[in-house]
Amino acid sequence: MAFDASSQEAADKVADAQSPTWPEALRQALACATGGVDPAPTMAAFSNWAQQVCRHPKRLGELGAALARGAAAIATAPAARGQWAFQPDRDDKRFAGAGWEAPPFSALAQTQLLLERLWRTGCAPLPGLAEPDRRRVEHLGLLSLGAMSPSNQPWANPEVLAAAARSGGRTLQDGAALWLEDAGRLLQGKPLAGEDVLKVGRDVAATLGKVVFRNRLMELIQYDPVAPSVRPEPVLLVPAWIMKFYILDLTPEASLVRHLLEQGFSVFAISWRNPSAEDRELALNDYRREGVETAIELARSICGASVHAVGYCLGGTLLAIEAARRGRLGDPALASVSLLAAQTDFEDAGDYRKLLTQADVATLEAAMQAQGVLQGWQMALSFYGLRANDMLWPRIVNRYLKGEAAAAGPLETWLADTTRMPARMHAEYLRGCYLENRLARGEMIVAGAQVGLKDLRAPLFVLGAELDHIAPWRSVQRLELHASGERTFVLTGGGHNTSVVSPPGKPKAYYRIVTAAAGSPYMPPQAVESAPRQEGSWWPAWTGWLADRSGPADRPPAKARPLGGLAEVEAAPGRYVMER
Repeated sequence: MAFDASSQEAADKVADAQSPTWPEALRQALACATGGVDPAPTMAAFSNWAQQVCRHPKRLGELGAALARGAAAIATAPAARGQWAFQPDRDDKRFAGAGWEAPPFSALAQTQLLLERLWRTGCAPLPGLAEPDRRRVEHLGLLSLGAMSPSNQPWANPEVLAAAARSGGRTLQDGAALWLEDAGRLLQGKPLAGEDVLKVGRDVAATLGKVVFRNRLMELIQYDPVAPSVRPEPVLLVPAWIMKFYILDLTPEASLVRHLLEQGFSVFAISWRNPSAEDRELALNDYRREGVETAIELARSICGASVHAVGYCLGGTLLAIEAARRGRLGDPALASVSLLAAQTDFEDAGDYRKLLTQADVATLEAAMQAQGVLQGWQMALSFYGLRANDMLWPRIVNRYLKGEAAAAGPLETWLADTTRMPARMHAEYLRGCYLENRLARGEMIVAGAQVGLKDLRAPLFVLGAELDHIAPWRSVQRLELHASGERTFVLTGGGHNTSVVSPPGKPKAYYRIVTAAAGSPYMPPQAVESAPRQEGSWWPAWTGWLADRSGPADRPPAKARPLGGLAEVEAAPGRYVMER
């Protein structure tokens, strides 16, 4: 199956949803009933793990001894957190409150940490235990243990108990009422309480601009200049269509769009349409051709110069595909390519890749064939499940055990504004990238030609984040294995989203930067880690990098004009971003 109009296999699978045979209809119904999750690989993995553990009594002995030592250590450990027998990881905030330092809560917290350590020990590699099975068992076991953590139980969480005592039980009552309200909102397709306070176009995505082009997949926004003269080369932002585009244009103080405008660049951004079940047959190649390729040509035509193309997350993956196609043809349209938290080589693509199997994708395909799309909540839940201890359970505790429904901030508002994905496109992406890694292997067919990462010719700026669990920085940096042109890699703090939203003045921001000229030797990850740490935002370093590859800022800004059948330009952020 290729990412091209010739991808008949994917088209046939999606077409089956229109008139499925009864076995296929049953398969789709079962897949929908499980939320697109196949229980068979999990059952097989646990069975294989249990058999191998039983065949290695030494492992059982190690676990028993570790349990006895851990229990004795907890019994004699002081309640002060700094002296606990078992310490939480740096980013584990479940037991950070002062109440956890009082008995018996300190013992409960340490017992939870001991059980999680024992589970990791029990899931260490064993002869005969397949690595995919081992990873699945370890992750799902830790997810289950995390759900049972005392921090998630109203009777065992000192912060919940203290809040209930202070309020005379009012917080628990408010939490139950909030749960009922949220359930009703979800059934109506509305955001949770507090997540709709900030308004798109007023509070977020508020940078002035015009929609100058619209097709069935995207709107192209041209932002109003803030400088009297601009550089010749425009900047085109290609966001992921997993979420709305305005992660790159949050508040005026945290807007990458605004920062670029202030540095004298003309700025364009793609705003993807939120697809519906009728769009089930849209392919990844449609997004490339009608989205990225079209936007590059329009920005280039309007400004009369080559384009600095910038891709975030999945938008960066798609941009790399288009840039490889153009590089293979010797097309000069791209002045540079910037990939922000975007994977191109999926050989080691983090926790999601480690848990994904052919059987999982096949079941998800069946569910998507019935639905026509992957629902936004399905994607959100899958990623939240990868970091449940810091992304899922604390939110449930705060809302439904403490009764706290604080108004969502800009980033939380964006996270709640989920989108859907067409069945065919998402299946092609999962198989072609996560499972088969076609672009890195040079096996991707784009516009009738076979392309690979070696075809990237434009100067590269690549950003990775230390705490990114969706696009781990070492996976992002694997592009270094393939690219031989000019390249710059930046490693910054934060996670997948907070690393990108890093305006100047952001507290505790820092980054490391390494550069390599065209044809220079391979830069291993260790070279990145050993680079000097620089305090502050990476944005100025990046816009300086763009400026060095641009002409002087002496051109009058290009004026927005209607294109592609639009009768007149429309004010940003446009229509598509408003669709739910």
